[in-house]
Amino acid sequence: MDEEDQLIQPQDQSCWATLPDVCLRRVFWWLGDRDRSRAALVCRKWNQMMYSADLWRYRTITFSGRPSRVHASEFESALWYVKKFGHYLEHLEIKFLNPYNAVLTKKFQVTMRGLLSCLGKSNNRLKSLSIQHLELDRLVWRNSIRSSFMKSLSFFLKKMGRHLNYLSLKGARLTTEQGCHILNALSYLRNESTVSELNIEDYFSHHLAVYSSPQFSKTMATFRNLVSLTLNYNCISDELLENLCDNNAGTLRTMNIKCHIHDPHGQVIWGMSWAKLARHTTSLKVNFFFERVMKYERLARILLQEIPIRSISLRSCYFSDPDWSMRPTLTDLLPTFRHTLQKLTFEFNNNHESLDEELHLLILSCRKLFYFKIWAFLDVKFVERILKSREEGQCALRTLKVRIYTNRYETNEEDRTLREIYRRYRKLIDSELNYFVIAYPMM
Repeated sequence: MDEEDQLIQPQDQSCWATLPDVCLRRVFWWLGDRDRSRAALVCRKWNQMMYSADLWRYRTITFSGRPSRVHASEFESALWYVKKFGHYLEHLEIKFLNPYNAVLTKKFQVTMRGLLSCLGKSNNRLKSLSIQHLELDRLVWRNSIRSSFMKSLSFFLKKMGRHLNYLSLKGARLTTEQGCHILNALSYLRNESTVSELNIEDYFSHHLAVYSSPQFSKTMATFRNLVSLTLNYNCISDELLENLCDNNAGTLRTMNIKCHIHDPHGQVIWGMSWAKLARHTTSLKVNFFFERVMKYERLARILLQEIPIRSISLRSCYFSDPDWSMRPTLTDLLPTFRHTLQKLTFEFNNNHESLDEELHLLILSCRKLFYFKIWAFLDVKFVERILKSREEGQCALRTLKVRIYTNRYETNEEDRTLREIYRRYRKLIDSELNYFVIAYPMM
């Protein structure tokens, strides 16, 4: 038996020893840090694989806002990773989930100071940085902790800003002065930033009229290479559009604009400002996301016909206003963009009015519309009408997602009708549509 074992053992080892690098690297890709460290102890080849740059280019570090045994060492492991493999890093995403006291925000701030310091010394490859939903205006962020964190982040961006192509600080919730100070760090000593994708949605605190700030306008003028810009409507002004036209006309392709009911959105923007930007940025597509801004008068002030709108999302959640009507928006406003609209998303409580006919006509009028999602009070037959129009080539939909609200606890009747509709149009749905339709009791 000993001789046989000696004969078999080298063969077993050779199978693993000769495993192609691409396969071994794929195995390591799916392992967590702890398992990777253990696997690296197997042999010299596996140890070398541990230091393969491909394994460490992308990194998401999640800090839990509520301590537990599972997340007890996440702060320490984040620093360990950056010190050991940070020089390979190209794409970094950091999440800090709902901290509930100042002790955790302090621990996060100290960890981030060490992490950003190590990264600034060892890394010159970082292309993408995302630090989202910090909500720095919450009380758990004491002034001293917030100031220290912002100081570390600003210093890091001053040093690494020339390498970054993508930056997301979504949900930071800063004052106008604080927010501009951090963004200005990207252009430190160079008077311009090379960032091509910038996400500053909810970057400033609620209720701030950022559009009226000369400081913000001056800061945005430093961006000269933007391809994609995501921000809130309370940042939009004629001056900003003029800056984008002058400095980013050759590159700008996408603008994502969020308009929330609690953000100031009553500013006057001239149609000629949008027209000039659209004329100079010929490939520009604008996507609007409205949160509880549903009244026709407000929407008409914002959705000017000169804007090259690609998609519109209107969401009111479960809020209902008997004095509000969606009909003028569907019949008078949105058809203005029928030549450019490609995506429509609706979520509203229309229990007081039927909109099936208006929605159907809107879909038929938008010949480029390929995505339609709606959560509303609808007749089940509405789905059948859309499918029939699609089958007859009257619309170009490729995605249809519908949640039909009802005022009853039981949806057996609606479910049965939907199954019949699916059987009738099964060939179309299975071959050409991304299709999801359900009935939902709105009680």
